[in-house]
Amino acid sequence: MSQLSKPSALNDTKIETILARLHAEADKQFGGLILHYLPKLPGLLLGKGIKWDQTKTEFYNDKYIPIERDQGELIYLIARSINAKTIVEFGTSFGISTIYLATAVRDNGGGVVIGTEIVHEKVLQARKNIAEAGLETYVDIREGDALETLKTLNQTVDLVLIDGWTHLALDVLKILDPLIRPGGIIISDNVNTFKDGLKSYVEFLQNPANGYRTSTLNLKGGTEFSVKVKEIS
Repeated sequence: MSQLSKPSALNDTKIETILARLHAEADKQFGGLILHYLPKLPGLLLGKGIKWDQTKTEFYNDKYIPIERDQGELIYLIARSINAKTIVEFGTSFGISTIYLATAVRDNGGGVVIGTEIVHEKVLQARKNIAEAGLETYVDIREGDALETLKTLNQTVDLVLIDGWTHLALDVLKILDPLIRPGGIIISDNVNTFKDGLKSYVEFLQNPANGYRTSTLNLKGGTEFSVKVKEIS
């Protein structure tokens, strides 16, 4: 059974067709990623994760490295379940996850997915992909350093997807934290893949004093699922 013939939570053939193409393009890069990470695989297999080198990010400038299909449908369903109207995404890349999230916002009756992306070429292609899906009305991609582009955000946030540079994740979360409503959800990708780089970030979420309850799900490279249970005064 092909990917398109499988039942989909999105229930939108046009969007599923676009996502299938984008996922297929991402899959073509998998071999190159394996070769890139080959020297680091022993540590990953031993559960130590891969050390993130923030000085060598150029390799990723043309790489998709998106959430997987199952993750995409999961975040769509989560966004629908909490009737998310405002979603923030740290790390838009080519817009695959943005399409899942924007579809949920559309199906919730409207709202906005605020995306962040520092690579100009990715911003251009993401906007093209999102427009092709007919979802540009529901997306605001902010180009540049997320620590700067998110500073002006002042609306209540229902859902956050953290899937950008690991060394910035905690700083981004601290910008968003005062805006995330009680019951709001944070989904964080690759927390096992980049254990060291995301250690302080995960520890922040796992500390009950910060107002979250969280669990690491066995999806892809570890997906942290966190719910804001109270506001910290």
